[in-house]
Amino acid sequence: MFRSTTPLAAALAVAFAAPAMAQDNPAAPVRQLAPVTVSASPLATDADNMATPSAVMEGDALTLRRKGTLGDTLDGEPGIHADTFGGGASRPVIRGQTAPRVRVLSDSAELMDASTVSPDHAIAVEPMLSRRIEVLRGPSALLYGGGAIGGVVNVLDNRIPTAVPENGIEGEAELRGATGTKERAGAVGITGGSGDLAVRVEGMKRESDDYRVPDWSSRSVPGSYQRSGSGSVGASWITSRGYVGASYSFMESRYGLPGHSHEYEGCHPHGDHLHCGGHDHDHGDHEEEGHEGHDHDHDHGGDVPYVKLRSERGDLRGEYRDPFAGFEKIRFRAGVTQYRHDEIEGGEVGTRFTNRGYDGRLELTHKPIMGWRGVVGLQGASSTFGADGEEGFLPESRTRTAGLFLLEEYRLADWRFELGARQDWQRIRLTDGADSRRDTGNSFSAAAIWDFAPQYSVALSLSRSQRLPSAQELYADGIHLATNTYEVGDANLDKETSRNIDLTLRKKAGDTTFSVSAFHNRVRNYIYANTLDQFEDFRLIQYSQRDAEFTGIEAQVRHRFTPVFSAGVFGDYVRGKFANDDGNLPRIPAGRAGVRLNADWQQWGSELTFTRVFRQSRVTSYESETPGYNLLDALVTYDTDIGNARAQVYLRGNNLLNELAYNHTSFISRLAPLPGRSVMLGLRTTF
Repeated sequence: MFRSTTPLAAALAVAFAAPAMAQDNPAAPVRQLAPVTVSASPLATDADNMATPSAVMEGDALTLRRKGTLGDTLDGEPGIHADTFGGGASRPVIRGQTAPRVRVLSDSAELMDASTVSPDHAIAVEPMLSRRIEVLRGPSALLYGGGAIGGVVNVLDNRIPTAVPENGIEGEAELRGATGTKERAGAVGITGGSGDLAVRVEGMKRESDDYRVPDWSSRSVPGSYQRSGSGSVGASWITSRGYVGASYSFMESRYGLPGHSHEYEGCHPHGDHLHCGGHDHDHGDHEEEGHEGHDHDHDHGGDVPYVKLRSERGDLRGEYRDPFAGFEKIRFRAGVTQYRHDEIEGGEVGTRFTNRGYDGRLELTHKPIMGWRGVVGLQGASSTFGADGEEGFLPESRTRTAGLFLLEEYRLADWRFELGARQDWQRIRLTDGADSRRDTGNSFSAAAIWDFAPQYSVALSLSRSQRLPSAQELYADGIHLATNTYEVGDANLDKETSRNIDLTLRKKAGDTTFSVSAFHNRVRNYIYANTLDQFEDFRLIQYSQRDAEFTGIEAQVRHRFTPVFSAGVFGDYVRGKFANDDGNLPRIPAGRAGVRLNADWQQWGSELTFTRVFRQSRVTSYESETPGYNLLDALVTYDTDIGNARAQVYLRGNNLLNELAYNHTSFISRLAPLPGRSVMLGLRTTF
């Protein structure tokens, strides 16, 4: 079982043996890291001083965590999971909630793809071209929409330069390959400039095959492959007080749809029941507490349907300090997007999803007024979304949104206070004129952070936010074979209202650091996909509303024993249920706990992580329990200088125990297990 991990084990042994060698070669002194500023927070707050837990990935930490999708890249951070869909698509799940309650941004701008519609739709952002990924919760998240109840993921890139390179040119390049997925990937980016002008060009390409899984009905998951490419060109005019720049970018991707079956093409609803062709199934025989007895012989032969995606985007960004009296900074973002997504089978386009739109955002940071420093801003967006073809379960609609927001901060001795507010307007109109709907929502937040002792703080955050129903939740009506569902919307859905409380205790510096956070969210009129009936793997779902509650805890503790060795433990748990203990919510992540060991000596670095994902037995009707599993991951790095360039070689192993693992948050958990053992070798240089 472990024979193929021998090279990695040997490398780890060398790296973890570094202390013995250090007797003759003393380790460098431990460096205190500078505070990490969260750029998506308009007040540029340090991550350790946010009212609610935030996560920032950048530099080497991001390079070594990047995977083929954004959800997989973030998966494993406390409180963050992924709703995986094979190898080509996966979205972040934050505290048990995903799209549309988790908003993904590109440098604070809307993406305008189709990822909020379905888990089989990829997020139109490339992790290999990102320079930083931020995850926000609480008051700062509300600035990007009251609907961001779960949180905000802000992906920052280099496509629009914000500074002129000191030596006239700088860049980075990366190559990597992996065994379990047969991934081959490369990326390169170059920034050049002179005077006040800087230009950026970048691109990447990735290919991976169907990934392998152990002890399953097949050696690999059919349709879990991915082919993708991205590129951009941008330019900026930069002065001592700010910059303004523009860019053009594109993303292309082709990936399979695991579990996609046309066996259920004839299924349609009769009231609250499914009728599937000549199958007259007995509704009384459904296994409502799960259908683990399902033992059908699935035919994995033939060509697997796939997605062919292309997104093109133009961006305008700018920032200017001291623009006029009373204000510290003005910041703006604007973009226009053309998105197309074809689902293809047998060489023919079965369904085409399109999204065309534009968005803009303006922020003004004002100087202190009676001790209060803050930001006021507005944003707006318009998009036309359609789905045509045999699975066109959504009528074409045009959605227009506008928002006005405010965030204020006040400092008093060891205390910091935050107040936030947002007003949202939304109009959804079916382009055939069949229906039109207007909604408004408002959100408020308050937080207090107390530095009660050196290095220690406690934070309390309270918020009330409203989310307006999406076009899909209102107007869906049709078969969606990618998720094996027939979806039915409800045009009478009301807005959601969420009341949230979050308490966080931190120790921010020293040999021992920790962060522990507990939260409780109560959502009135929570919109969810309610399974009304099921035939084999196919379900009839209707978007319905009930009051719901989310309660959970996230924790991580780390201790540095010596300048070489450190260790930490981490874990998270979320309970999602309907109010008054009236049943469980679907696809809530299982609890997990783990331990992480690090050894860093001179140019070497190493990490060993063990994670236990527990059994998820709190399931809803028509949902199966998911067994627990263990994950063992390892990493070895070596850094060196080559002339004026810095190079890093890394060796990363995932699921080294080669366990069969099912992700409970996935729509196709049983049809697409998580990847088995894989080892990746990579090289990254910066110059």
